[in-house]
Amino acid sequence: MQVKSWWAALLLLVTLIVSACVAPVPGAPAEPGAQPAQPAPAGPKTLTIVTGTDIENMNVHLVTASPSFTVLEHVYETLLYMNTEGELEPLLAESVEPGEAENTWIITLRQGVNFSDGTPFNAEAVKANLDWVLNPDNLATFRFLIDRIEEVVVVDDYTVELQLSGPFAPLPAHLSHGALAMVAPSALEQGTEFLAANTIGTGPYVISSWARDEEVVLTRNPDYWGDQPAIDTVIFRVVREDGARLVEVEAGTADIAVRVPPSEAERLAANPNISIETTPGLRTIYIFFNVTKEPFTDARVRQAVNYAVDVESIVNELFDGAARVSDAPMAPPIFGYSQQTPYARDVDRARELLAEAGIAEGTQVVLYHPTGRYVQDALVADAIRLQLLEVGLQVELRTLEWPQYVPFVRAEEPNNQVQFAMLGWSTPTMDADYALYALFHSSQIPPGFNGAFYQNPDVDALLDEARATADQDLRQQLYADALEIIWEDAPWLFLYSEVQVTAIRNNVEGFIVHPNERLIAKYADIVE
Repeated sequence: MQVKSWWAALLLLVTLIVSACVAPVPGAPAEPGAQPAQPAPAGPKTLTIVTGTDIENMNVHLVTASPSFTVLEHVYETLLYMNTEGELEPLLAESVEPGEAENTWIITLRQGVNFSDGTPFNAEAVKANLDWVLNPDNLATFRFLIDRIEEVVVVDDYTVELQLSGPFAPLPAHLSHGALAMVAPSALEQGTEFLAANTIGTGPYVISSWARDEEVVLTRNPDYWGDQPAIDTVIFRVVREDGARLVEVEAGTADIAVRVPPSEAERLAANPNISIETTPGLRTIYIFFNVTKEPFTDARVRQAVNYAVDVESIVNELFDGAARVSDAPMAPPIFGYSQQTPYARDVDRARELLAEAGIAEGTQVVLYHPTGRYVQDALVADAIRLQLLEVGLQVELRTLEWPQYVPFVRAEEPNNQVQFAMLGWSTPTMDADYALYALFHSSQIPPGFNGAFYQNPDVDALLDEARATADQDLRQQLYADALEIIWEDAPWLFLYSEVQVTAIRNNVEGFIVHPNERLIAKYADIVE
């Protein structure tokens, strides 16, 4: 069940960039499960995390963003866990192995686990959840993760057989995704409105309150099957402005601040009460072109924008180098990555391509971007605006708050108004099927994640074949072939991969900032 670790490249990048100004978080465990080394002060403990965005809702099968999964994965648990080294570990499943029959998988479940309402976690619960996701009427956003499953069979109380339509190499990795976490069947039966506002899971915490756009409060689940967390209450508080989050962690009114601007890392690290943790990330930031909207129906225009934007200068000036210029639409640690030649800035070439495509000087386009979601998102958008002005494109910037942003930019036709828009995509499964199929396969056009409405039959065929073979060398080659086509078609303005920079008070131990962007408080403690 192991997935090969691919962290070396990004770990080296982080070391080169920030080793002079940051320190590790004291006592952070090398692996989930490690316990704090020092005694904690007496009395109830509260950990406050200031983040830039709220959760979308509480239905773990329908949310799409990492901030939502970060909160909900304290309440809901998956069958398998992808650890910080990119390896799969048992969680609610003791094992997931190929069955004796062709195209089957056998899941053996952990026993003695209950949901927070007291109902048992068993094979029937797994079937109920997977069937819910597979049901097209439920519009589960990550249905593609398991869409090769034809039937979920309960073998006995703690054994499930998955019968697939064909080989499906990434299935075990996909089962570690938060969107496939286990919800109590008693909650599923009450419908989507109940699921959006209530949680019944197996995790170490329960949600005690949620004030939209303000905070989510978690309290310990007293009946948790595993070791009880040391922290009694975890608060995820929404503070959209970067500077305001830093003020809170410096003042001690918050224990952890996420998405620290890299330019502030050295200053914060000089504070004796704060440590800066840098974590290699799996998120690629990009701007997708809606290839059904003028002027981006023409690949020459999309290529021109890539040539016009100086991504290297954006990375160096806005991130102090704490990001990596994209040379593929996914980060290097992900299986299936294949390096492409970046579009180095060439204003003359950009103007030439725009002229060939018949794009007049002064053509107006609208670029959408969120606020409070990505590091320096507004500054990046404005830098792009200024650089495109140099090649004759007049860019109007339009900003939306995150909860409204995602449904707007991924709207279905004919309601989609977007010409091009900024988004990010993390690949928590560490497999190119997740990185490419969701974003470039024609079957994933909205309401799926292919916001570019990109369609190329050759890419579809390569991605289909790659998910249907168990030969990893062949899969690698198929993904390399697909990436060459995608890079040439340029359905994106390819930007950069992020490095996560997090400020943590020094009395917090064992808090995990996962490369998949999950913030894990389960193993944390607050010490004297």
